[in-house]
Amino acid sequence: MRILRTALLTLLALIVVSPGAPAQGGNSSGTLSPVRDQASAQLSVPPLPAASFNQAIDRMVEREHFYTAQMRHLHPLAETYIQNLKPDKEMGEVPSSDQYFLGRLDLSNGAEDRSFLGQPGFGTRLVSKLTSLYSVRFLPLGFAQMVILDDDLQRKAYDFTFVRREFLGEVRCLVIDVQPKPHTGDGRFLGRIWVEDQDYNIVRFNGTYYPHPKHSYYLHFDSWRLNLRPGLWLPAYIYSEESNSDSGGPKGLRFKAQTRLWGYDLQRLAHNEEFTQITVDAPQTVRDQSEAAQDATPVESERLWQRQAEDNALERMQKIGLLAPEGDVDKTLNIVVNNLIVTNNLEIQPEVRTRVLLTLPLESFTVGHTIVISRGLLDVLPDEASLAMVLAHELSHIVLGHRLDSKYAFDDRMFFSEEQTFDRLDFNRTASEEEAADKKAVELLTNSPYKDKLANAGLFLKALQANAPDLKYLIRPHLGNGLANGKSIRMASVLNSAPQLQMQRTDQIAALPLGGRVKLDPWSNHIELLKAKPVALISPREKMPFQVTPFFPYLTRLSSSTPDKVALTAPVNADPAK
Repeated sequence: MRILRTALLTLLALIVVSPGAPAQGGNSSGTLSPVRDQASAQLSVPPLPAASFNQAIDRMVEREHFYTAQMRHLHPLAETYIQNLKPDKEMGEVPSSDQYFLGRLDLSNGAEDRSFLGQPGFGTRLVSKLTSLYSVRFLPLGFAQMVILDDDLQRKAYDFTFVRREFLGEVRCLVIDVQPKPHTGDGRFLGRIWVEDQDYNIVRFNGTYYPHPKHSYYLHFDSWRLNLRPGLWLPAYIYSEESNSDSGGPKGLRFKAQTRLWGYDLQRLAHNEEFTQITVDAPQTVRDQSEAAQDATPVESERLWQRQAEDNALERMQKIGLLAPEGDVDKTLNIVVNNLIVTNNLEIQPEVRTRVLLTLPLESFTVGHTIVISRGLLDVLPDEASLAMVLAHELSHIVLGHRLDSKYAFDDRMFFSEEQTFDRLDFNRTASEEEAADKKAVELLTNSPYKDKLANAGLFLKALQANAPDLKYLIRPHLGNGLANGKSIRMASVLNSAPQLQMQRTDQIAALPLGGRVKLDPWSNHIELLKAKPVALISPREKMPFQVTPFFPYLTRLSSSTPDKVALTAPVNADPAK
């Protein structure tokens, strides 16, 4: 019996048209060692090139079975963001509403998801004469299951047609059209696959599932895998889009969606690296021996207690996979923070740190003296002055002494399931504290190198304000305060001083599309800032502020001699063959 398609909720379908359906959850654990050991074993003997197309197909099927077996041991975080679309005369299509899901994918006993948001599924109503009595329900599990081409891929169930050879980034691939044979069951893959020509792993598949059962509808998708460890290709990105109902789906269905997966190596992140690394810290100052031997003073004790609470919360978020490990992006953020501190003659102890939350919703907050900013917010900020505005607001909370609840200094407070994270960790500020931070931030910016560059920061806020009614899930914070709340918006004085927002001007970029600035390594959770050259816009429709766009990662292949190389997303020519 085919595992993933035995019940309606475990179909690889994305949308179910029904009066309602319960969602599934699960809680399984697995070890990463089988993945590493078997992947290494596969590399012990270099494979010979396939002598024929039929032999290449056989090896591809074998590798896909190996891949499916490995995925049962891995439990990455899966984040899906959906934007429903509406036509616009000037901009083509613009978002009309959105939805968001974050959970952990578990394929160890069939397909299950464990939600971080308290709602395993989410739905929306499509109002029309034909669907007014039904609920069109987006199943996040359906998006995540698009990591599997077929849970039991069998050559006898498909017709394979060679199309051409093509490079995806640095990886040469066989491009193959795939069609299910008649009467082989519902939910077979229909579309095109890209198979790298060294080990014959599927690295991309683009299409849908066919045929679909009654009352369900398979959506179209483009699923990408990255070579994250030698010999091991794992899913990282899925793009889905529907622009009409030609396939027999609900009329008027128009949306774009991105699914990202990361956190494959959380066991390593959870280990204390001090057992394997020797670090020599240079002393900052020469301290008197008698001073070094003394107990902490009451003031120092209070600071250390607050820092302990801060470190406990940060460590817990990183262990779960929500917080990126410290890296170069933090150093870049620290430069901007230090610019604000130095030009305002601030003395802050202990020092201010910065970290990046790996989730999409636009939010920033402070955890003690650590400023946290989400990956999604970093993606859409247009320039350094806009980033400085966000960081200045959070720095103001620290300057004004808005403290972290010291309850987190007790380690037992961190003993909770990862699904309870957003309930147990709360870094929200009161309305009065937010207002005071806004006022102080304007003062910090006025004395900073960014004082004459805040026009774009104000335009960003105007674009955010204009899109906020339609993008409620994008601007909804989960750990801190949002940038916009109803009609109110953060840093309103900067917004009011900005020039008029003109969507028809291609030289006025108020906000970037989603995914335009931060690269995430799904294996290690390390991030980097995108170093792509700016692309000249030929139409206002290409501005796409806050919008979902397709994925085109630049694929690289890892070898056993370069295990630390990271395959990361980078923009490439729209035609992967060029």
